[in-house]
Amino acid sequence: MHTKGSTECCCSFEDYNQTTEWLLSRTRHRPKIAVVCGSGLGLLADGVTNKEIFPYADIPNFPVSTVPGHEGCLVFGILKGKSCVFMQGRFHLYEGYSLCKVTFPVRIFKLLGVETLIVTNASGGLCPDFKVGDIMLIKDHINLPGFAGQHPLCGPNDERFGIRFPCMSDAYSKDLRKLALDISHELDYTNFVREGVYCMVSGPNFETIAEARMLQVLGCDSVGMSTVPEVTVAKHCGLRVFGLSLITNKVSLDYSREEKVNHEEVLEISKMRAEHVQMMLNTLIARSDQLDEGLNVN
Repeated sequence: MHTKGSTECCCSFEDYNQTTEWLLSRTRHRPKIAVVCGSGLGLLADGVTNKEIFPYADIPNFPVSTVPGHEGCLVFGILKGKSCVFMQGRFHLYEGYSLCKVTFPVRIFKLLGVETLIVTNASGGLCPDFKVGDIMLIKDHINLPGFAGQHPLCGPNDERFGIRFPCMSDAYSKDLRKLALDISHELDYTNFVREGVYCMVSGPNFETIAEARMLQVLGCDSVGMSTVPEVTVAKHCGLRVFGLSLITNKVSLDYSREEKVNHEEVLEISKMRAEHVQMMLNTLIARSDQLDEGLNVN
């Protein structure tokens, strides 16, 4: 049972240091790229060599994943010549964790020396042009819980990570998005790769039709229950961010529609498209050092 309020930071700098030192003493890897694997996308770490795996339950101060499709392990290793760390499973506000805990791994990555964060998720499509199985490159987001005060940067600011008022107008790297679009052309993925705006809701219920219609009016192309807190903290820490969202269902906007979304369907679509996501990200990681974009260090 998690008793801390979601706007109250329950993680101290000592906690971050303890966890970082524990990991550094147990892995020989010093990753520059971190990848957060969304629902059903844990196999993104399958191509890693020289693998070292740490279950979340063994890592000091780490939360534990409780959602099906989130394996709950940190995987260190080498992918395409790059030192990486993969989160096989993330944490969510609806699990009862504070947003400080939800984003705890991102600050650990910063202290480990990570420079680029790649976030993936499964989401529902709101844009009428999207199809189930499309891969949406996230160009921007809407943080609905943040509007209501559920924000990972609420509370005292720790200047050791970032400034009090970070700019979020460039949350997702334009250079990495352009590279991903170029890769999608090379891989002949253009018929199912899109760009769009991701909206986070707290969950855990899927949206009502009225809510979905409101989100579409607001300019949202897809909706999910994660990702935005990690991206916000990553930008606060000065990390470069790339995000993609796998469209696993069409959000219902019509009261006459009979189909009902469920988590099993989400995992099934994730499994169907996972190899394409893996190929795109593997190529992106292999070529990420070609970019001239500097890190936005606060």
